Amino acid sequence: MRLIKDSDEIKALQSAVMATKRGFEDVIARLRTAKTERELEGVFWTRARMEGNDLGYTSIVASGSHACTLHWKHNDGAIRKGDVLLLDAGIEGNSLYTADITRTLPISGKFTPEQRAVYSIVLDAQNAALKLVRPGNDFMAPNKAAMSVIANGLERLGILPMSAEEALRDENQFYRRYSLHNVSHMLGLDVHDCAQARAETYKYGRLEPGMVLTVEPGLYFQTDDLTVPAKYRGIGVRIEDDVLVTEKGRRVLSSSLPREVKDVEDWIRSVWKRG
Repeated sequence: MRLIKDSDEIKALQSAVMATKRGFEDVIARLRTAKTERELEGVFWTRARMEGNDLGYTSIVASGSHACTLHWKHNDGAIRKGDVLLLDAGIEGNSLYTADITRTLPISGKFTPEQRAVYSIVLDAQNAALKLVRPGNDFMAPNKAAMSVIANGLERLGILPMSAEEALRDENQFYRRYSLHNVSHMLGLDVHDCAQARAETYKYGRLEPGMVLTVEPGLYFQTDDLTVPAKYRGIGVRIEDDVLVTEKGRRVLSSSLPREVKDVEDWIRSVWKRG
């Protein structure tokens, strides 16, 4: 029953997504003057309490190299121009359904060439995954598509010591050193909804209309990873959207939050102009 959402549940999720977008814009507005991650965490929490029941989960507000820690929850780092901010946060509506969205934002308002290169690979991976969110496909099909793009991107950056084809083999999976996680989980009353569902109807099942899942590839280059060129170390990028499986394909519930490099930079500038 919880894997398949009805129209009221989808409305509740869409409402939580739109409130979350406003929370992201509150954070963007504070980026110019914020000193710490904790300050930005508080800004988002305020929106959650204004418009919903609470946070859907502990916010990840990760600036600089903290973005390379998959579930950074200390949120005690400094905000520095030239870094990116990985914001993974969601508002739980009064319905108790929650959003779960991630955007990686240049704190200065503009990505550096290195940040852009990493971001573009993750964006291409997400686009490849989104295309495979449609009824009848295996739940893991989007992940497989995303990992192929990730591996080929790592090869182009000169990070993989072998071809992408070799790295992608089941017995190798060398790309996982930098990607750390699969790209999807179900979403609903819990941020990882139906996590105890039978494997044959979830991870090893097929997508059906009414399912809502995240699509969230990432790349994380640790500061001390000598397999990564120095110019990329300390960069962490994740892009996450909430996606409804429809009768004929998909609807991205969080499509109003910009994803393209230029659109993200324009979004930041437009929010700053309002203030």
